[in-house]
Amino acid sequence: MAKAAKTVYVCSQCGFESAKWYGRCPECGEWNSFSEEIRQAPAKASSLQSARFGAAAPAGYNPSEIMPLKEIDSNSEVRYHTGLSELDRVLGGGIVRGSVVLLGGDPGIGKSTLLLQVCEFLGEGQKILYVSGEESRAQVKLRANRLGVSSENLMLAAMTDIENVAHAILQTKPDIVMIDSIQTMNFSAVNSSSGSVTQVRECTQILARVAKSEEISIFLVGHVNKDGAIAGPKVLEHIVDAVLYFEGERHLSYRILRAVKNRYGSTNEIGVFEMSTSGLKQVENPSMMLLSGRPSNVSGTCVACVIEGSRPILAEVQALVSKTNFGTPRRMSTGFDYNRTALLIAVLEKRAGYFFGNLDTYINVVGGLRLEEPAADLPVSLALISSLLDKPIDDDVIAFGEIGLAGEIRAISNVEARVKEAQRLGFQTCLLPKASMKQLHQDQYSIRLIGIRSVSEAFQYVSR
Repeated sequence: MAKAAKTVYVCSQCGFESAKWYGRCPECGEWNSFSEEIRQAPAKASSLQSARFGAAAPAGYNPSEIMPLKEIDSNSEVRYHTGLSELDRVLGGGIVRGSVVLLGGDPGIGKSTLLLQVCEFLGEGQKILYVSGEESRAQVKLRANRLGVSSENLMLAAMTDIENVAHAILQTKPDIVMIDSIQTMNFSAVNSSSGSVTQVRECTQILARVAKSEEISIFLVGHVNKDGAIAGPKVLEHIVDAVLYFEGERHLSYRILRAVKNRYGSTNEIGVFEMSTSGLKQVENPSMMLLSGRPSNVSGTCVACVIEGSRPILAEVQALVSKTNFGTPRRMSTGFDYNRTALLIAVLEKRAGYFFGNLDTYINVVGGLRLEEPAADLPVSLALISSLLDKPIDDDVIAFGEIGLAGEIRAISNVEARVKEAQRLGFQTCLLPKASMKQLHQDQYSIRLIGIRSVSEAFQYVSR
């Protein structure tokens, strides 16, 4: 007698399953995130439950799949160049054959635009299948015309059933597949709506099996939730080979592509793009872009140098300190960690004698870049002091260094690359940790290098 279907409740944020409904998920703490799903019981016991030691192998078992490590060819990796060096940099050198890449980002940020532009370049030598679950083929064609995409090797399909999508991939045998988006795909064997935790997980697993068995590269577009994370279970990011996030403010033209997972390359690299009427244009010199329009002879601004992957990037840090109108002063930070800002203010008060107790402080990193490296501590502190004293910092000064709780400036890595980038862009003075000076030779650089031991002595070298 067949077993009855079982009802389970699944959290749409983290994938937690329960036999009863909860108002708040006990796993991730999200409110009103449980949805009801009906699970069909398996018709028969699994082969592991029914098998006996020494019994016949299960159907589909292939002993040739087991090979000694030394006999596996490691030189067969093939990478497809996308035509965008910024995207290739983030991917680790290009699209690896047979890989599954998940591209996430806010609505309207440019995910579909990026993939269509990649199709134009890849279509010169590879066969591409673009599957859209959100738009019709005519609508995709309109966007392709606007972007100037007219490759003869690009095929379009508008379908949402994942079994039909997998069959189309096996029939057409493309080199690269674009799925836009994974949340619109559905698997008929799962009794839940498209975009649910189970649907997203099952559809991704089917596509991953096709990619690995046929060595077809697959790009998946993923929606994000209100917290900015990719919608669906966390296991979704474990299934794929690379996870890319498209970041940026919608009212700004610049976009930053960042890898948070990459099995075939570094996760520290970023790609910078500019959105225009004709699509995305790569910004090969982001330092010039981030420093364009920088004000002169204005207090509360300082230039920082951070390392993103293998290249140094210069960014302008702005600070504003003003008298508060409330009992508790306000602390706001855009592009810089809020808790780190509070820590730096405490160090400046305790170790350097600059008091912000009755003052509002605002930190902003120009251009939408986010400074997560400790080397940004020194320029942020200098910008705060400059705004507090209303004394501008010289326009040709750049600074980088980590600040400890004792007020000391600690050594950082990649000092030589930072100094060379600052010198290339015309800066005349560089403030850096005293402990990092031993890695450099002053006579090799035209820029003036000043080693700083503590935050209390830093501002005297840069104020007008």
